Amino acid sequence: MEKPSLSYIQELSGGDASFEKVLIGLVQAELPVEIAEYEENMSNSAFAKAAENVHKIKHKLGIVGLVDGYELAITYEAELKEDNTRLEQAFKDILNSVIDFIKDL
Repeated sequence: MEKPSLSYIQELSGGDASFEKVLIGLVQAELPVEIAEYEENMSNSAFAKAAENVHKIKHKLGIVGLVDGYELAITYEAELKEDNTRLEQAFKDILNSVIDFIKDL
């Protein structure tokens, strides 16, 4: 499984530490809220709404360098719109790795 990193944030920032701090803060602030909304929608079988949550979350996956995770989220988002949850556990595993990563920043 790929691991989150700051490489994309560092590439975007061009070495601007304050910009990096803003992006990291954005991910740290928004991602837990988006995950909570996603989990609530999944527990209520509101798959179309969960797909909207995945759409928002996938961009955070890209920001923390998860190219494969981003691609999985694209597929999962489309499948949720068809009430297909086969990628739910794989997506949860990705979310857990990102949460562990951002809490240590």
